[in-house]
Amino acid sequence: MVDGMATTKVTITIDDEQLAAIRELVASGKAENVSQFVKHAVGVSLSDVAGWGAVLRSALEQTGGPLTRKERMWADSLLRGKRGRGRDRRAA
Repeated sequence: MVDGMATTKVTITIDDEQLAAIRELVASGKAENVSQFVKHAVGVSLSDVAGWGAVLRSALEQTGGPLTRKERMWADSLLRGKRGRGRDRRAA
């Protein structure tokens, strides 16, 4: 593999079903090989994360800047599925 970038061999752990699906793609010619498939998937994921970061920065710029510590704690509690203390959000 020669693509002008330094590479490092690593070991990963994935579900058996995921590996089987990747191997099927390789066997059918839809992917070059397992390593290239994983390399591509990592690249896509990194681009996705970078894209969401840009979207978040833009949204924050349009709505008043970065979250305050209190706002971040509130958002984190929602993402963890915890209800705010003393509040019952169930429908009456």
